[in-house]
Amino acid sequence: MKSWKKFLAVSVACSSLFVAAPADAAYTLNEEVANPPVALQMATQIGVLKYENPNFQSYMDKDAIVVLSFGTTFKDQRTKAIDATAKAIQAAHPKAKVLTAFTSHIVIKHIIENEGKCDYLTPEQTLDQLKKEGYTRVALVSLDIIPGMEYKYDIALFHEYKTQFKKMTLGTPLMYWQGQEEQPDDVDQVMRSLDLPAYKKGTAILLMAHGTPDPSNAYYSVMQEKLRAMKRNDVHIYTVEGWPRLDDWAGKLKMHKVEKIILMPLMMVAGDHANNDMAGDEEDSHKVILQKMGFKVETKLQGLGENKKIRDIFVERADEAWDALIK
Repeated sequence: MKSWKKFLAVSVACSSLFVAAPADAAYTLNEEVANPPVALQMATQIGVLKYENPNFQSYMDKDAIVVLSFGTTFKDQRTKAIDATAKAIQAAHPKAKVLTAFTSHIVIKHIIENEGKCDYLTPEQTLDQLKKEGYTRVALVSLDIIPGMEYKYDIALFHEYKTQFKKMTLGTPLMYWQGQEEQPDDVDQVMRSLDLPAYKKGTAILLMAHGTPDPSNAYYSVMQEKLRAMKRNDVHIYTVEGWPRLDDWAGKLKMHKVEKIILMPLMMVAGDHANNDMAGDEEDSHKVILQKMGFKVETKLQGLGENKKIRDIFVERADEAWDALIK
């Protein structure tokens, strides 16, 4: 007998504390579990998170969407990737106020130091501002790629601020579901939306992801499997700060007589990692390391946010958070 089944209704024992997420985004304990404690009920809340404050139900609805991005110090990438995605979300929700907040406080600091000012606030500052302006319902939208450490910040933010508003939701990152338990397959959707060069014998494509010490680093293996299923055995994913690393692929590609490698970032923006770690001219850049190994190397500096298909998926994630907010 399965100990978990698809969510149908919120337990009466915890209905004053937790509100049901959409049917395809939460699970509940087996019916044999009597009077489950709050911790067990909280453990079932996955997918789009939702909280409705019973004390604020008489408040008028005033809605906002907060787009949460790590941010970047590369001004052009803020425009082409982050701002372009936020504008697409705003176009899909014209009646809501849409604000972008940078989760990296260090990025904000560097922007101020280098440009004199920063038009982006931290998530905390943004939510405090919305509260002062009388906004009562807030949908948090994540521009994270996977549910790693950065997304855990988004979750912590949701739990910290949810009781200060009438209703709050938090959407999922770009890739969350993997097709399990009849859920959608976000990973397959994203892999098929990548702007990949056509297959060419003797050429391999290396997609540079960020990587994370969080167990969600395993998503990169799932991505690789989806690429294999797409018969793109020429495309390989490596990370800057996780696994696999560049050297996990470089030797194998040499053995398989690959002559040329195309390097591309698998990140929201083509920022510091893409321009310096991947495509820089320093001795330890990935481009130079591969060139020293005898490969011809081409670099493509385009963040995921510059890809309209990817932006459209982020709009879908925003729609899910919005739908949970207004229902």
